[in-house]
Amino acid sequence: MTAGTGAVRPAPVRVPPGERGATRIADRVVAKIAAQAAREALPPLPADAAAPHATVVVHRAAARVRVRLELGYPCDIGAQCAAVRRQVAERVGALVDMAVPEVAVQVERLHPAARGRV
Repeated sequence: MTAGTGAVRPAPVRVPPGERGATRIADRVVAKIAAQAAREALPPLPADAAAPHATVVVHRAAARVRVRLELGYPCDIGAQCAAVRRQVAERVGALVDMAVPEVAVQVERLHPAARGRV
């Protein structure tokens, strides 16, 4: 009963989970998460290096990710790319509950280490 009206409220209707709708996470949101995860996987970059950039294609509950990045040189390029792949797949999977069957890493530029004059 509500105060003063004497009316009885009906019980809330329970809608089955399959009929409630769905949550859609935009591709650009997943791309931002992937780019941040790539940053987390890399050591500090040189000051003139661009931050990692990601593009994503989401199909159903799977995200295919492409990450473009720049690395300091010399470094173990293969190991850093593998670390980026692992981190991106783990973070995207954990934060948006999507499978990540593919993370393509494209190294666009290598930044040589600054060397002092001899």
